[in-house]
Amino acid sequence: MASKLQLDIEVKSSAEKFWGSMRESATLFPKAFPELYKSIEILEGDGKDVGSIRLIKFQDEISFLKVSKEKILTVDEANKAVSYSVIDGDLVTFYKDFKANLQIIPKGDGAIVKWSAEFVKANDDVPDPIILQEFAVQTFNDLDSYLLKP
Repeated sequence: MASKLQLDIEVKSSAEKFWGSMRESATLFPKAFPELYKSIEILEGDGKDVGSIRLIKFQDEISFLKVSKEKILTVDEANKAVSYSVIDGDLVTFYKDFKANLQIIPKGDGAIVKWSAEFVKANDDVPDPIILQEFAVQTFNDLDSYLLKP
């Protein structure tokens, strides 16, 4: 049975700017956040469209997660939304299925970042991926700060 985590984070950056930066994460994140991301390599597609596959290598910030291979499942430019599934890497040893959804919703001059993850644990001993939720919060807050720099 699938479980779900979700969060909403308010950011000061405009929805358009935040969404654009998320769409460029393969090149932006390793450069802007080298303490978190070693590299993001596009293996198939352009890294932005449905079917694209990317390989993310993390720094030692998340002790059990060094590598994640993700496939983009849906992209909705009009609603600034994307979903992807983890198809290989360290997470698949803990979760038989792991899908994430991201949407950026305009709110005044800023935006609301909605993130959710649906997952099926490999066994009952596996904890909910709270550490991944915390990592997402850190990434979104760091990205907002980065975008607001003069």
